[in-house]
Amino acid sequence: MFRTKRSVLVRRLWRSRAPGGEEEEAAAGESGAAVAVARASACGGGRECCPGKAGRGGRGAAGAEEELKALTHAVLKRLKERQLEGLLHAVESRGGARTPCLLLPAKADSRLGQHWYPLPVLLCKVFRWPDLRHCSEVKRLCCCESYSKAHPELVCCNPHHLSRLCELESPPPPYSRYTMDFLKPTDFQVLQQPGDWSNWCVVAYWEEKTRVGRLYSVQEPSLDIFYDLPQGNGFCLGQLNSDNKSQLVQKVRSKIGYGIQLSKEVDGVWVYNRSSYPIFIKSATLDNPDSRMLLVHKVFPGFSIKAFDYEKAYSLWRPNDHEFMQQPWTGFTVQISFVKGWGQCYTRQFISSCPCWLEVIFNNR
Repeated sequence: MFRTKRSVLVRRLWRSRAPGGEEEEAAAGESGAAVAVARASACGGGRECCPGKAGRGGRGAAGAEEELKALTHAVLKRLKERQLEGLLHAVESRGGARTPCLLLPAKADSRLGQHWYPLPVLLCKVFRWPDLRHCSEVKRLCCCESYSKAHPELVCCNPHHLSRLCELESPPPPYSRYTMDFLKPTDFQVLQQPGDWSNWCVVAYWEEKTRVGRLYSVQEPSLDIFYDLPQGNGFCLGQLNSDNKSQLVQKVRSKIGYGIQLSKEVDGVWVYNRSSYPIFIKSATLDNPDSRMLLVHKVFPGFSIKAFDYEKAYSLWRPNDHEFMQQPWTGFTVQISFVKGWGQCYTRQFISSCPCWLEVIFNNR
């Protein structure tokens, strides 16, 4: 029996699904609806960045897998051949390749077990996050055609045009508290030069205590920072000349991979972790306004976090406070470490001890 190209694409897509989907669905049971409601009401509130996965489903796993397979095949068979090819390219490249939007009717929800899922959530659940329950847990990337559209008739269902929302911990873990430091006046003054209005930020790449390469000025609304990214366009760390021979630095550098996406949006600056390893972020606008001790936040692969809030930064800036200005102020700076964290729970107490890290300095005008 000859298989059509469409059926081959559907089979390849099903084989490329995220592992554990059937176990998550079977384990959810009747508590799934309550979990979805709780997460919807807690959107942006105090929870861990990476939600914990449900337990194994046991006897219900096989039945849940068959139901998920039947529903996924029913959705995929509605797609055109070109749409299937684009979706397969996005899934197999793990979001590394530039792929088009997968535009489908916005109101075409699908039922899985006791729950109804919008198509974007269903496809993200199948191909990226099996524990995903509600649309409030994801954020659309600014590269997507459906970004910022309130009620589109067609909505993009490309699972790699969405990211998982990183929600801040509550209460803050004490091990990640970290004092403000390492803002170099020479770098901060780069954005204070007369006539420099075009750059909304500059990025410096560091290996331990040594800056590698020049400051990278950012003018476009979004920037990819990566080591090895198919069709990459942005700040390629792999092209910088580094004299660091440390095995740890070289090992971490090779793990940066797709890196991060930095995007200036209406409500602030977001960081999307496109790599396969966690990143660690410190920003004054992520923490208590009265705190002189900043937190280091761990962001897992596939997650996004609003790393910088302009309004909050301006409210924190007190240039007439003599005591406040006695120390360098990091309010317009975000520090990001790849793979390795720092703080009291780590052997690295300061970010300058991290193998590979970034300093993002924002224009305060």
